[in-house]
Amino acid sequence: MNAPAAPASPGSALRRLGRPLAALVAVAVPTAYVAAVDPNAPGHYPTCPVLQATGWWCPGCGGLRCVHALASGDLNTAGHDNLLVLVFAVVLAVFWLRWVWAAVTGGPAPRFSFGLRQTLLLVLLLAVFTVLRNLPPGAGLAPPAV
Repeated sequence: MNAPAAPASPGSALRRLGRPLAALVAVAVPTAYVAAVDPNAPGHYPTCPVLQATGWWCPGCGGLRCVHALASGDLNTAGHDNLLVLVFAVVLAVFWLRWVWAAVTGGPAPRFSFGLRQTLLLVLLLAVFTVLRNLPPGAGLAPPAV
């Protein structure tokens, strides 16, 4: 008969939390900078080279303003500045919370695999988002001009 597994010690739980906490710091530091230095004020960040060269909003245009609005707790503005970045932030937050939960409970860390099919779907999503936000019917997906 197999003996029940010994409960994880608090020290091992803290050790398992090292990577998720390091990832949190790696995201929190630049986010804190964007929260403190408003991208809506001209002169703090460079202009998007795609927007400057073509006049088209790229999939990342408005991303810094979205992060600034998220850091301020303004979900409506964040969604208007860049809906794709907002969705990506929510997905990353859920993935990170699952990672922390696995570290605390001693379960397996969640796996994230991105194969050819997922890459092609992401490229297609980015292309559709880019074209749509630059056409009159998708103007609501474009960030406000600065």
